[in-house]
Amino acid sequence: MPDRNIGILALNAGSSSLKFGLYTVDGTEPVERVSGSMTSDGDQRVFLLDSPRGRLQRRAVRADSALQAIFLLGEMRELPPPSVIGHRIVHGGISLHQHARVDDSVLRQLDAASVFAPLHVPPALRLLVDAMATFPDATQIACLDTVFHNGMPDVSRVLPLPAALRNGGVERVGFHGLSCESVVRQLGRDCPSRIVIAHLGSGCSVTAVRDGCSVDTSMGLTPAGGVMMATRPGDIDPGILLYLLREGRYSIAALEDMFERQSGLSGVSGTSADARELLAQSATQPMAALALAQFTRSVARHIAGMIVALGGIDLLVFTGGIGEHALTLRADILNQLAPLVCDLAVRVVPARENDCIAQHAWKLARH
Repeated sequence: MPDRNIGILALNAGSSSLKFGLYTVDGTEPVERVSGSMTSDGDQRVFLLDSPRGRLQRRAVRADSALQAIFLLGEMRELPPPSVIGHRIVHGGISLHQHARVDDSVLRQLDAASVFAPLHVPPALRLLVDAMATFPDATQIACLDTVFHNGMPDVSRVLPLPAALRNGGVERVGFHGLSCESVVRQLGRDCPSRIVIAHLGSGCSVTAVRDGCSVDTSMGLTPAGGVMMATRPGDIDPGILLYLLREGRYSIAALEDMFERQSGLSGVSGTSADARELLAQSATQPMAALALAQFTRSVARHIAGMIVALGGIDLLVFTGGIGEHALTLRADILNQLAPLVCDLAVRVVPARENDCIAQHAWKLARH
């Protein structure tokens, strides 16, 4: 029987936006009741709510905080307040490797992990602290984006660095794990043995999955590596960092800002980090076209590498905002892969990270 008195709130905080979903329990599984995304403009919160008919509904709410704004929505008023809140946390740091109930120790570890993902962990922690104050009786759960990759084999996990660094926890961690997990769950019995998941959004990664488990992924110790992204360069020559530091052109803080916020599509185009805007500009602005060409080449190159890691491929899955909606870019990526793989099976699967957050949060809250 459904228990509509139990509310589970899933929160997925980005650097400039927030995705959320409120669930109630049907039998033993959380069932989505309301979901959407939110951006902030001063004290006004702008929502795009998912509609049962598949259309997005726009709402604007004035509130002091994101959580307050969510619960001012009319769609939320007939639903129970959350007794369990799950938070997507991109990086758990050196020592936190599993989804966890939040206590003082976990908070300290998450705060220390901010150095690995400065675009993602700080806003998620601010939201977590706000949730603890707003709903003091709710169980708070940290759901880590890294957990899906925990079982990667050494050939992928171990980085080619000295043993002292490896022993200190410097290794390939991997990200977008909740997205990858959601893809595997949605495929269900139709999930073949060897799949490559291309999560393409503001952040991008490519993951090789064998029999439902991650065996390799493009991101490393931090979310900055791998595929070229909206504002991050992905893999680059590490000698560039040494050169810029040696010549005194950049401080560490300035380097971080450049590699996290000024590179990638934004850096090459000089106009925008948004693939939709660059597509509109590409016919008349050569640097916008070049940025997109470099992006699709980077994605195709990493997909090819994951096919090698798997010893072949049964299915390529596109997910994330660009992966799901940018048909032109998907076609360009597939065109570049065509000489390597004949009759490549391709699917577009939505990233339903909130579902995984709600499921993990409910499972941990019950035990």
